[in-house]
Amino acid sequence: MNLIASIRTLGENEKLLPSTVENMTRWLSGDFLPDWARQSLEELVRNESFEELNDRFYKNLEFGTGGMRGRTIGRVSTEAERGTPSPLGTPQHPAIGSNALNDFNIVRATTGLFNYAKGYLRRHEIFDTPKLVIAHDVRHFSRYFCQLCASTWTRLGGLAMIFEGPRSTPQLSFSVRNLGATAGVVITASHNPPHDNGFKVYFRDGAQVVEPHASGIIGQVNRVDLADTAHHLEVDLGDVVVLPESMDEAYHSAVMEVALDKTLFQTGRLKVVFSSLHGTGGIATLPVLQKLGVAVDTVPQQDSLDPGFRTVTSPNPENAEALSLAIEQAESTGADLVVATDPDCDRMGVAVRDGEGKMQLLSGNSIGSVMAEYRISQMKELGLLAPGGSPRAAIVKTFVTTPLQDAIGKTHGLKVINALTGFKWIGDKIHQYEQILQNKLKVEREYQIDYDKTSYSKRAELLQQFSTFFVLGCEESYGYLGSDAVRDKDGNAAVVMFCEIAAYLKNQGLTFLDYLDRMYCKYGYYLESLGQLRYEGAAGAQKIRKILDSYRADTPRDVGGIAVSEVQDFGVQDFSDADGTPIPKQDFFVLHLENGYRYAVRGSGTEPKIKFYIFGREEVEDPSFLEEKKERARNNVEALRQAILTDADRRAGN
Repeated sequence: MNLIASIRTLGENEKLLPSTVENMTRWLSGDFLPDWARQSLEELVRNESFEELNDRFYKNLEFGTGGMRGRTIGRVSTEAERGTPSPLGTPQHPAIGSNALNDFNIVRATTGLFNYAKGYLRRHEIFDTPKLVIAHDVRHFSRYFCQLCASTWTRLGGLAMIFEGPRSTPQLSFSVRNLGATAGVVITASHNPPHDNGFKVYFRDGAQVVEPHASGIIGQVNRVDLADTAHHLEVDLGDVVVLPESMDEAYHSAVMEVALDKTLFQTGRLKVVFSSLHGTGGIATLPVLQKLGVAVDTVPQQDSLDPGFRTVTSPNPENAEALSLAIEQAESTGADLVVATDPDCDRMGVAVRDGEGKMQLLSGNSIGSVMAEYRISQMKELGLLAPGGSPRAAIVKTFVTTPLQDAIGKTHGLKVINALTGFKWIGDKIHQYEQILQNKLKVEREYQIDYDKTSYSKRAELLQQFSTFFVLGCEESYGYLGSDAVRDKDGNAAVVMFCEIAAYLKNQGLTFLDYLDRMYCKYGYYLESLGQLRYEGAAGAQKIRKILDSYRADTPRDVGGIAVSEVQDFGVQDFSDADGTPIPKQDFFVLHLENGYRYAVRGSGTEPKIKFYIFGREEVEDPSFLEEKKERARNNVEALRQAILTDADRRAGN
């Protein structure tokens, strides 16, 4: 079969998109594809799998500001790709395609990152070998991609360090700082479907890359010729360093440090059911809880490290179904609460008992709000914060996270920073605060501190004197960070923080719902909802783009009969955060309605979805009216959600 000629003919006959023809021709002309890859493409053409070919090749898998994420197993998997699957169902080879996460794109990304890291060290006169720490979760090809990345890095002349097995994303963030690495990579697609995987990049501060590093790395990745990947496709681990157990112990100690009052774990006598949803959570969460004295049971069916996540529809603790087995177990054992983490353990979901003893799920917004109220109050009691708070202490949250946390922070006398969606912006803000502290110490006191070796309490004191003390980071999608020792959301530490609050409330004879109601009576009743539309593949990407473009060209004047009073377009208008730092431009919209409600619109950066975040608030003048206010907010928010989705589907051309 003359494959290139066949592809061009299919393009002329409009079976394949022009971009698909262009990308397939480039890949086939490069003389770098192994036999299995060519056989896969021949099979897809022979079987007339045109939609599959378009999805695989209509674009290049973008190395974005945080890395890459995409399918590593196609909807149609070829015989050559399946080969001899592993006992856990992983095919022999990942999906071939310019828009798939496979050997070729991993090597390109690693090479580009190495070239950027080497140039960075040279520009800053840091005479060191580029060092890379790599972690991976349990997904299909995760270990293989980790080893391929490490092999490529060392072959290029760098030092690569890997763990002996799967580790969580927050442990990778911690380890970059702890080891003084130039950069870090974690192979994960978080809670995406089993067919996906990703390549997530961190820089030397332990946070996900932001500007100027992001553009610099992207530029270097784009310069890597596909033909050059052939030199790295054979994995060689001869010079790769496998990290010792002491790295686990160091991270576990950092996780335990987020507990503000460790005595509560003994006096609270908590019984917890924990599920890692087949992922990395049990590797750190379990030993830490046990050291703190928490009685914890796991869900046996979900203890296995399973890339297929076979006991759940989606390994996402945001979804009620994912926690159903753990809740069932808690009901039978009488446990106080359920906690679950996603496969790379950067997110945490929970279920708690209500006043009647029934298990109730809490939203990510509610979890973060409870954490904010409890931790700020405790920090004041412990002297980490002054009784009236401090404008040099901050909660950092995303714009799409509940404004209840804004109210909590401001009422307590703290600064509240709102950032774009993505925890990298929260990590970057912590980095800015650290740099401000070090610069001021150098100027005013003529010395600097070893930041990570300085105690938490001393850092809190110095940051409030010279910079800003990071109190808590939250995002509505179940991500939380309680310490600056890690620079990404941390599911392991979130479990510890939440269990501490559970022990405190148990000692007080209160439920979490009681605690929330007290907060609502103090701050007002806040309710949030998420509407989302999923559009797969090349055609789906065009629909998402069409909706976003229409919000700028034809902004809604009313939604569900409620007039729009203000539109914030973050792609065009200039905005700054509470520190005065400019917010980067992004296709992100916030629409304020005349009834005081609002909603935000953005395309997902990790999944083929467009998301609509809806925020309602009702003033609670009298606690006796709280239930009435809740009902009113529920009705209003649901009506608004339906109106927004109907309008969006129309804008997509459906």
